[in-house]
Order: sequence, then structure tokens, then C-alpha cells
Amino acid sequence: MSRVADLSTFPSSPPPSPGQGSGQAPTPAPAQRPRGSRSGARHVDHRSRAQTRVRWELLRNLVRKDLKVKYKGSTLGFAWSLANPLLLLVVYTFVFQVVLKTGIPRFGIYLMSGMLVWNAFSGSVSSACGAVVANANLVKKVRFPLLVLPLSAVGFAAVHFALQLLVLFVVILGLQYSLFGPELLLIVPAGAVALLFTVALSLLLSALNVRYRDTQHLLDVALVAWFWVNPMVYAYGLISDRLGDWTWVYLLNPMAVVVMTFQRAIYDPPPGNSTGSSSIIADTGYTFYLEHLGIAALISLAVLFLGLRVFRRFQADFAEDL
Repeated sequence: MSRVADLSTFPSSPPPSPGQGSGQAPTPAPAQRPRGSRSGARHVDHRSRAQTRVRWELLRNLVRKDLKVKYKGSTLGFAWSLANPLLLLVVYTFVFQVVLKTGIPRFGIYLMSGMLVWNAFSGSVSSACGAVVANANLVKKVRFPLLVLPLSAVGFAAVHFALQLLVLFVVILGLQYSLFGPELLLIVPAGAVALLFTVALSLLLSALNVRYRDTQHLLDVALVAWFWVNPMVYAYGLISDRLGDWTWVYLLNPMAVVVMTFQRAIYDPPPGNSTGSSSIIADTGYTFYLEHLGIAALISLAVLFLGLRVFRRFQADFAEDL
């Protein structure tokens, strides 16, 4: 009984908090964040980084596989990739320097400085266009980010372009022509725009080709015509003389701007920068090229937005269309 009496002396409710009973409202307890919110956010962020890492590893492995398969069992290996541009160099030099006599000094360097980047663009876009169709069995059986298929074609062409550009530099230095100067830095923005436009067009065409198989054939014809719209075998001045005030329409072609910038970066124009009455390169300064590269970058971004939207919209039906 004594223990019960002792327990009954304790208050049945907790003592009032400070301020209670004195007319002041009790201080509300701070809201508690759910325990799993931070850990959940960290988990999502970690998973996103892991998926990105997997995509890059998959892309790198696909590019490496394509390089190994292309030259598997070949004695000369990568040297074969130089055969096509060297053959074109000999043919075009004979036609436009000996037969038609364009009068462009050091025509071989002028031609190759623009043709290498064009070959990289046309080769990657053509391969990327049929990349999804060529891997139909893989697309139907395995779930993976399908964007890596056209991007692997771009990466394969980019590796070839970098190695061929190094060979061109060695040849120029071997011929004791001027190469290293501040204008060589124009390769960086021009290469970035070329890569951006190539990726954008590759995504768009690879998605369209799955549903509309005529896309590949139309592209082959378009690339042949597109080649002649870039000032590689003729001087830029011929275009500006013919078009006059409408030359800006010609310069809306991103690859024409890229080719012209590569020529300014690598080719050393003769004093006066002219052959006959036409200028060989567009401008001897840098502002002209940077301004038009900026316009080409905006056009490329617009095509990239369209390409990503079309690819993501069509990829759900790739397995059925294939």
C-alpha cells in the first residue's frame, strides 16, 4: 500500500513547458525531415553517375571493337585508311591542277585541309544512318541505351580523322611549309562545331532510317551533291563572286564554314590571297570565321534538339520496325 500511495503522489501529466500558463503559446517543435530523404537523393545521384559511366564504357568498347574488326587480319592495318584520301589527292590534283589549272598554289595542302574533315563527317553520318538497322539482332534481344549505336560510328570516324590529321601535319612539315601559328588554334572551335553537327545529324538520320529505309539511299545521293557545295576543289572567291550579296545563304551550310576554317588554320595562302581575280580563302583574319562558326553552332544545336527528340520518340518502336 505504501508503494501505491507513493506512486499516486506523481503528477498524471507532464509539467507545463516554459511559458505555458503565462499566456504565451507553446513553441512548436521543428519539422523533422524524413530519414531516408538524403540517403535516397544520394542513391539516385549515385545510380545516375553509374548509368552514365556504363554508357561511356559501352560507347568506348563499341568504337574499339569497330577499329579492331576493320583491320583484323590486315598487314598494313591503319595505313589502309590513308589509301582513300591519298587516291583522291592524286586524282583531284591531276584534274584541277594539271587539266583545269585552277591556279591554287600548293593545291594538295589546300585540298586535304578541307577534305579530311569532310571525309570524317560524311563517313560517320553514312555509317550512323544504318547503325541501328545493322544491329537489328542486338536491338531486339538486349536492352541497352540505343544512342550509343550512332554515336559509336561518330567516334570511329573521329579516331580516323585525328590520326589522318597528324599524318597531314607530318607531310606539311616534311615539305617545309609553314604550319605552326596562331591560326592553327582555329581547329579547336571548327572541330567542335563539326563534331556537334555530325552527332546531331547522325542521331536524326539513324532514327529516320529505321522507319523509312529510303533515308540511307537519299543520304548517299545528298552527300555526293553536298561535297561540291564546300570550297575544297575550288577557291572560295568563285562562290562570293557569283553569289554576291547572297553569299550569306551559302554560309548557312555548317560544313562549308567548317571546311573554310580548317583551310584558314592549316593552309598558308600566298601573298595577296588571290589567284586571278578570286580570293582563295574567305578572309585572312579570324573574326570572320569565329562569327560564322557561332552561327553554324546554333544551327547544329537546333538539329541536335530535333535529332534527340525524333530518336527518343522512335526508339520505342525500333524492335517492331526492325
